[in-house]
Amino acid sequence: MQVFDGHNDALLRIYQDPTGKAFDAFLTGGSDAHIDLLKARAGGLVGGLFAIFPPSPRSDDLSARMAMSGYDLPLPEPLVHPFGLDSTIAMASILFRLEEASAGRLTVCRSVADIEAAIARESLAAVLHIEGAEAIDPDLCMLDVLHAAGLRSVGMVWSRPNHFGHGVPMRFPSSPDTGPGLTEAGRRLVARCNQLGILLDLSHLNEAGFWEVADLSDAPLVATHSNVHALSGVSRNLTGPQLDAVARSKGVVGLNFATGFLRADGRMDADTPLETMRRHLDAMLEVLGEDGIALGSDFDGALIPQVIGSAAGLPLLFEHLSQAGYSAALLEKIAWRNWLSVLGRTWKT
Repeated sequence: MQVFDGHNDALLRIYQDPTGKAFDAFLTGGSDAHIDLLKARAGGLVGGLFAIFPPSPRSDDLSARMAMSGYDLPLPEPLVHPFGLDSTIAMASILFRLEEASAGRLTVCRSVADIEAAIARESLAAVLHIEGAEAIDPDLCMLDVLHAAGLRSVGMVWSRPNHFGHGVPMRFPSSPDTGPGLTEAGRRLVARCNQLGILLDLSHLNEAGFWEVADLSDAPLVATHSNVHALSGVSRNLTGPQLDAVARSKGVVGLNFATGFLRADGRMDADTPLETMRRHLDAMLEVLGEDGIALGSDFDGALIPQVIGSAAGLPLLFEHLSQAGYSAALLEKIAWRNWLSVLGRTWKT
């Protein structure tokens, strides 16, 4: 089964390694990363959205702090704009350098046709995505520059406020209704992304911001890596009305493998079975239908179930779903068809 994935943090992992070994290991394997070219090939991973996440200066281990059954982590302070810009450009450069160094095994893609061509020649199809738009100025000049460079997907916030809106805190239990909505610059960002055909990722955005995007955007609503709030009541997950809105827009939600967003107790715990993941897909399927569910692993950005372990373990999830009665056609939609469909309808290419 070939798999296109809605979210990974491989670029952040490489960016935060001062030795350069993570860059080389992505190409050659041999590290404990969730994704490298060898693990991708072994697990059928043919492409995905490669996130640029400008990290907060204080590098807390969120997984460790979320290992308890209840937590309320304060929102990190807003990033100073030059750091957000510098780190974003650095991670974009890493992706372009990986393409150059990969000898054709990785391709930066700017259209669905690019993705399909890369898959056909067995090259990992990488789409440039931003998670936290601190690199983009309120006048949106840098958005135009990044789009010209290949940016095709924007999550306007991570779990901290910025020029454009407000993210949800890492809190369990909690609803996503945690603060005010978009700023005026955020509303301009929605309009400009619609004009350029850039996907707007609703993961991490609080509920007030979600509903403003739903009202303003003419594109399908997409949450690249979020789960079902009714099954795991963490602030990061989507409520029933939010899932209904995604369904009405003919959008897509990518299943997040982060165990704290899967488990009913909200804990980051690698001892999480495949059945827990399937329950979220079952619930998404009831609301979103077969065309609205996909994968958004959060590889290299979260603690995932140890039964999967890395991109190489993706076939285990599909085997489990098949044994649970998911048809071959539905598995293909979850694995890649739904992502390519919504990207094509959003990018208009």
